[in-house]
Amino acid sequence: SIASDGQWRFPVADSVPDKFIKCITAFEDQRFFLHFGVDPVAMSRAMKQNLTAKTVVSGGSTLTMQVIRLSRNQNRNIWQKLTEIWLATRLEFTHSKKEIINLYASNAPFGSNVVGLDAASWRYYGRKAENLSWGEMATLAVLPNSPSLVHPGKNSQKLIKKRNDLLDKLAKLNVIDQSTANLSKSEPIPSNPLPLPQYAPHLLSRFKQERKALEINTTSLNTTIDYNLQLKLNDLLKRYNNRYKANDINNIAALVLDVKTGTVKSYIGNCYQPDNAAFESYVDMIKAPRSPGSTLKPLLYASMLNDGMLLPHTLVADVPTQISGYTPQNYDLGYDGAISADKALSRSLNIPAVKMLQQFKYERFYD
Repeated sequence: SIASDGQWRFPVADSVPDKFIKCITAFEDQRFFLHFGVDPVAMSRAMKQNLTAKTVVSGGSTLTMQVIRLSRNQNRNIWQKLTEIWLATRLEFTHSKKEIINLYASNAPFGSNVVGLDAASWRYYGRKAENLSWGEMATLAVLPNSPSLVHPGKNSQKLIKKRNDLLDKLAKLNVIDQSTANLSKSEPIPSNPLPLPQYAPHLLSRFKQERKALEINTTSLNTTIDYNLQLKLNDLLKRYNNRYKANDINNIAALVLDVKTGTVKSYIGNCYQPDNAAFESYVDMIKAPRSPGSTLKPLLYASMLNDGMLLPHTLVADVPTQISGYTPQNYDLGYDGAISADKALSRSLNIPAVKMLQQFKYERFYD
């Protein structure tokens, strides 16, 4: 989801793919599973490099320290570094290594306002993180190092070099063989983030509004939506929408319920068309107020069929009518005289429905 801070992220992951663990520890923190939050070797090396270069070229931070920094979002200086060291050591004694790596993978920045491994995997490659290749995972592993400077779509040559260096390092550490590393280097990197998926934008907007109104504080919500059905119905509505545009009908919606349980299986509030503001496709037609008149017509016809007062081919009157000063009219302002009930319903004619309601009685239909 798009969070309030404008970042695209998923909730904290329950687990992290082994490929990512091997890639990120090789790139950022080789002794992650040996230290207690601080790596003295890395700190000493970073200090020597910084003194030699007379500027900060390396921080020597462990993954645990980076988790602390991500959670605090403070300016980077010597005092904050000392605080991170203390908090990282404390975190190591209260959380397992698995929990710490999960926190890092869920909160690390991956460029383009993408936060977390799962979000990055979908945003850059369009699939789950556990389905990524070594080349793809290595690409993601090097992004949090400088996400604002190097990411897909920006400084791609630097990104390729960093990925290839990591793959060579993995081969040197015997995590993968050299042939796998060479094949992975030949994989292209994404040119830009993929478009955000829009499977049920109106449902998400509704959740967001209702969650705020009900003061729900959970980070994730489970729905009864059938993913495959949602995809198929989206495609179906797009085809109908393209067909009806010739008649200046630019909006369409659908709601599918399980007749046994009443649960919502598919929710499409409108045919999403963000490129054309005139169509107002952001409007959720499922919950938009509308006249119930035509919605009630099938219920009236069904009630009369059930009571034996009507058959599909029964002729009903479609003639000028006035009831207590009210003059119902059809959408085409015309009259058919006598028309079969099934045709009157299929054309949603108002006058036959009003005359049938008179016959069925208002109170009876209301009950």
